[in-house]
Amino acid sequence: MQVDEDLAGRHYAEHVNRPFFPSLVSFITSGPIVAMIWEANNAVALARQTMGSTNPAEAAPGTIRGDLGIDIGRNLVHGSDGPESAEREIDLFFGAGDALDYSRSADEWITES
Repeated sequence: MQVDEDLAGRHYAEHVNRPFFPSLVSFITSGPIVAMIWEANNAVALARQTMGSTNPAEAAPGTIRGDLGIDIGRNLVHGSDGPESAEREIDLFFGAGDALDYSRSADEWITES
């Protein structure tokens, strides 16, 4: 999807008074993004571990930011910082019926109930 300035402003609303806000909006609106919803036990923590520290210079090797990031102002990936912000961001990026809900027969072998 392509994020417009209105959506970017709502997404980064908590940073509106910070000096880097215009740069955030400019970067996220500069090209298409891939938006997704991950659902799992501890999904937020697992996703953040996969992404690595926000500052690529501090991100562990093997993480997205650690392997591919260069500059904190050009963040490759965003992930919600908690369940509440995840719900808010899902509502921003996805409309009713946009998220596919399904079960796979292998799920019982991957995670415990």
